[in-house]
Amino acid sequence: MGIVPIWGFQLITAIALAFVLRLNKALVILAANISIPPMIPIILYLSHLVGAFWMGNQAVSITFDTTLTFDVMQESLFQYVVGALTLSIVSGVIFGLATYGTLKFFKRPAST
Repeated sequence: MGIVPIWGFQLITAIALAFVLRLNKALVILAANISIPPMIPIILYLSHLVGAFWMGNQAVSITFDTTLTFDVMQESLFQYVVGALTLSIVSGVIFGLATYGTLKFFKRPAST
């Protein structure tokens, strides 16, 4: 939920989903805090790149120089939103499977 583009509501949504899905609330809060300030530029850029995949010929390419204006960002908003949703789903599945595999690997057999 930390990558989904619902700024300001990511944590609230994650906690609500934790209650609905009966997940560990503390772990959900820790996992949803991926959008910390040092990670935000990386998440934004990766979301934009992933969105370019879905946009095809209509993809907007951004560069980090003086041509990066509000108009360019507004023009590529849909690309960003689609990319952020895709990135959040893919990263959730990948990290979920990695966590599950790690827990299964380190699970100790029950002592008898």
